[in-house]
Amino acid sequence: MNVHGNSMRRIAAALMGAALTLGLSGCFHKKAKAVVLPQSTTPVALETAPAPANLPMVEVPVVKVPPVPVAAAASKPKRERRRPAKVAPPVVAPPVQVAAADVPAEGSAGSAIGALTSGGDASPQKRQAAVELIASNERRLKALPADTVNAQRTEISQIRNFQRQAQEALDSGDAEGATTLATKAKLLLYDLDRVGG
Repeated sequence: MNVHGNSMRRIAAALMGAALTLGLSGCFHKKAKAVVLPQSTTPVALETAPAPANLPMVEVPVVKVPPVPVAAAASKPKRERRRPAKVAPPVVAPPVQVAAADVPAEGSAGSAIGALTSGGDASPQKRQAAVELIASNERRLKALPADTVNAQRTEISQIRNFQRQAQEALDSGDAEGATTLATKAKLLLYDLDRVGG
């Protein structure tokens, strides 16, 4: 009986705890009723405000506004001219120089082709030949047609450079160097004549 009484007490205590929990948790709130105010059924007249008879006129102030800025460049868009595609000038192979079978020893009377000498040892005939070759090249340059000069500017510039160097070599007394440089200019002129003609 004792066991049975203990279990009944436990069940009663659990039910009591559950009831207290539910009671304190606020599950059973009273719902508040909204207060409704009585509606007015009598009409109300709307009043309009009287317009004043003499209102002062407000003048619009004159404001000096600076002129609207205009971008000068924006008014006329620049159009870039199409430049013709640059055509690469034909590559001219330098003349092939063939070495002689008998290479003169150093200090001998002969020298390698294209090598500038110290000058002073040139004979009057070599100097005269260089002068004539430079002059001949100048005449040929001046006789070139204008369209060839315009089309072959790079080559013409190279020829003039060789001519200038040949004249400098001649002025310094190096007739062989002047002849070599003038010969290079002559070969380039020959190539121009072949291409142009």
